[in-house]
Amino acid sequence: MKSGAGGMLGMGLVAGLAAFTELPFLIAPFGASAVLLFAHPATPLAQPANVVGGYALAAMVGLVLTLLFPAAVWAAALGVGLAIALMLAFRVSHPPAGAVPILMVLSPGDPMALSGVVVTGSLALVALAILYHRVPPRHDYPRRPA
Repeated sequence: MKSGAGGMLGMGLVAGLAAFTELPFLIAPFGASAVLLFAHPATPLAQPANVVGGYALAAMVGLVLTLLFPAAVWAAALGVGLAIALMLAFRVSHPPAGAVPILMVLSPGDPMALSGVVVTGSLALVALAILYHRVPPRHDYPRRPA
């Protein structure tokens, strides 16, 4: 029950940011991140560095490809591959972030604004998860290295 409530609050947070700012904060990859953040907080894929780092790298890839190859659908596939390679190289894998280059390439909106939304939204979700996991039953989040 707590995990479901956390996911609902997380999506409510980004939906509220979307309503307040009129920016597209309510994006599908954040729903997948909510599963990891609120239902599986102990996994390495849900740790703050992975979530924010994975989204930041994927947004950077999506931004560059969108600016270099506007409206090139094939750039979405290239972007996913590059995002995966960079997340692995920097040890910040976060699977939902792999969808960001697709989102950015296919979005008609401003790629700079969308990259800011992706990073800001990931920070907001992680901040909420840190606070939420302090509520009983508590979870050790973020995990501390042994």
